Amino acid sequence: MTRTFKANEIESGYHPSGYKIDKTAPPMDFYTKWKIDDTGEWHDPVPVCFDSMPAEGWYKYEGSSKG
Repeated sequence: MTRTFKANEIESGYHPSGYKIDKTAPPMDFYTKWKIDDTGEWHDPVPVCFDSMPAEGWYKYEGSSKG
């Protein structure tokens, strides 16, 4: 089973409910909420604040240096 992480442990990763963290991106794109369509495609990202995102259940992207 794939290990999940807390949001504060993520440098670059996603949450299955449509959130992404990318601290290597420009500041407006650090924390985003995406729409997920019926085919599973992610689109229409909007910036969100860190506190509005889920605290746990995050997956790191391959090559993320933190953790």
